[in-house]
Amino acid sequence: MMQKQYERLGVSPAVYRLGEQILKGLGPRFAEIDRTAEVNQLKVLAAMQKNGVDAACLSGTTGYGHDDKGRDTLERVYADVFGTETALVRPHITCGTHALAVALSANLLPGDELLSPVGKPYDTLEEVIGIRESACSLKEMGVSYRQVDLNPDGSFDYEGIRQAINDKTKLVTIQRSKGYQMRPTFSVGQIGELIAFVKKVKPGLTVMVDNCYGEFTETIEPSEVGADMVVGSLIKNPGGGLAPVGGYIAGTKKCIDRCHYRLTAPGIGQDVGASLSVMVNLYQGFFLSPNVVAGALKGAIFAANLYERLGFEVLPNGTESRHDIIQSIRLGSRERLIAFCEGIQAAAPVDSYVTPVPSSIPGYDDEVIMAAGAFVQGASIELSADGPVREPYAVYFQGGLTWHHAKFGILMSLQKLYEKGLVSL
Repeated sequence: MMQKQYERLGVSPAVYRLGEQILKGLGPRFAEIDRTAEVNQLKVLAAMQKNGVDAACLSGTTGYGHDDKGRDTLERVYADVFGTETALVRPHITCGTHALAVALSANLLPGDELLSPVGKPYDTLEEVIGIRESACSLKEMGVSYRQVDLNPDGSFDYEGIRQAINDKTKLVTIQRSKGYQMRPTFSVGQIGELIAFVKKVKPGLTVMVDNCYGEFTETIEPSEVGADMVVGSLIKNPGGGLAPVGGYIAGTKKCIDRCHYRLTAPGIGQDVGASLSVMVNLYQGFFLSPNVVAGALKGAIFAANLYERLGFEVLPNGTESRHDIIQSIRLGSRERLIAFCEGIQAAAPVDSYVTPVPSSIPGYDDEVIMAAGAFVQGASIELSADGPVREPYAVYFQGGLTWHHAKFGILMSLQKLYEKGLVSL
């Protein structure tokens, strides 16, 4: 009966059978993911109970948003879950890049230098920094930038980092996830070691961690190992698929107060910002997030093992520990990259009939193909895949609000490759 359901949705018997073979060995990995989800679920629940979340918190405000109980309580919930002094959680933050831009521009002044000890940042951050020229970039505001590339094996170049830190170095930014690079995602333990190192070289440095795609994949967050700020998008992990928009910055009061002033206006800060009608979504999404992330992790592990069996380079590989929800697969050709994304789109509950095509997208230097038939536009905690149309033609798969949907999407990606003669089973 199960196979017939898959066949009805377009998955051939050969693809289905291969998927079932792969699944036979994944039980222990899935059980480990469920244990992590249970710890994180209890952590979120404890924070909500401690802070007295009630029905009044779920009602929104309009206008200035003065005395918004739901907004202020949600920020205390986030601070407790992330182990920080305070947090900024707002629907007015439009995306992860916006959250990062707020955190950076609030905590860097003219003459300061920003250091990335993990190599090139994600594409959309290049214009924020000024690596690619843009109006209102940090570079235009008098902030310089320096980076230290990772070693060939993906480890930190500690000696290079030591030499790069100088009198002007004010803020260190650590991108936890790989972005559009075939490099490892860093564990919280690795990030903690790097933070301890840079703060020993120069005490007083501010460290920001781009936590996008990493929330709830482990039982602790980078803010619990020394990060002054952790930053992310609510339409990724912490929104649980229900948040329609927004971002968060959690960290020290000194840093987050400045972020409030940058997001609103100097002298106004956190006291304004109407939550409108989204509070139910933000609370419930955060509550569901640990288990939504668990489903996405299972999908990523399934994809890694399936495509590894077929001879593709995958990162992480099928047995490595997971520290974000992204699975990268080096497909090796434009045709395979497009076919993979066509399969993900065909598996979507929304816009499944649409065919994704490579196109120019603001913030990216290359054409990018994106597949995301999502309830929330662009929500990459939902089933999605994307990648720049350039060598090595790697696709970055992530999401799935449920494990079973993630499984179906992965099988459909393989189905499209199989139909086009781009892979042999």
